[in-house]
Amino acid sequence: MKQRLILVLVKGLGCLPLWLARMLGSFVGWLMWISNSRARRTTQTNLRLCLPDMPDAERKALARASVIESGIAGAEIPVVWRRSDTWLRTKVQDYEGVELLRRSLEQGKGVMLLTPHLGNWEVLPCILALHARITVLYQPSDDAALDEYICCARRRAHVDLAPTNRRGVTSLIKALRRGEMVGILPDQVPDPGNGAAEAPFFGEAAQTMTLVHSLRRSTDCEVLICSTLRTPGGFKVVIAPCDSDIYAADPALAAAGVNRSVEQEVRKAPKQYHWEYKRFKGRSMGEPY
Repeated sequence: MKQRLILVLVKGLGCLPLWLARMLGSFVGWLMWISNSRARRTTQTNLRLCLPDMPDAERKALARASVIESGIAGAEIPVVWRRSDTWLRTKVQDYEGVELLRRSLEQGKGVMLLTPHLGNWEVLPCILALHARITVLYQPSDDAALDEYICCARRRAHVDLAPTNRRGVTSLIKALRRGEMVGILPDQVPDPGNGAAEAPFFGEAAQTMTLVHSLRRSTDCEVLICSTLRTPGGFKVVIAPCDSDIYAADPALAAAGVNRSVEQEVRKAPKQYHWEYKRFKGRSMGEPY
């Protein structure tokens, strides 16, 4: 019953105009803040660890803004899923770094795009597919009906989905060897035994995926980082080069390069980063949560 209600809610939110979904999400985010929710507590813990030199009042204001922005993201994602490619493209009002992507694709070695939990990452596959076919790694939902709905929403023209398992990784390798693009969320903590190295993230030790390093060794692809930032009435797509250590032969050094790449994007719009995710779970020095 709970999963059915979630699916109904997701479908209902998808019918709203973007401005109304954002307004509703802002209200939900405000409720999460004043209720001292887990999202608020985790956000404050992460910001205290990652931005220790920021004055307390400023950091609290950032935490509040971040929780509200997360509420907005949660409400607008179903809208993005339900709308057409044409609608999405009209909502992207600005681009930065598109020429960098085109030059990387011209190398013919494939392009790996790191898309951290910043802004609204669900917009990216549709927009990036304008330049080449893209295969996106995703975590399947435990609920079959909800998973089917989400997969149908994400599977658009020139967009393929690859589950987070061995078969999915094989799909990524094949796509890169064809000279196509693949998309990966680089700031998720890997499941135990799924390939991880402990590397600094804003100066704090964090379990970091080594999948980026493995794909690089298998394909010699180019690696870029990109995000879709929220703007009044729409979005801005930003594509940027990664930290040079991401190409290192040492997996731990490459993982540190992944985290520094994410940091550089987060600093562009820190309130739109999803700080409520427990980024420092599973580390050897103990969790702060």
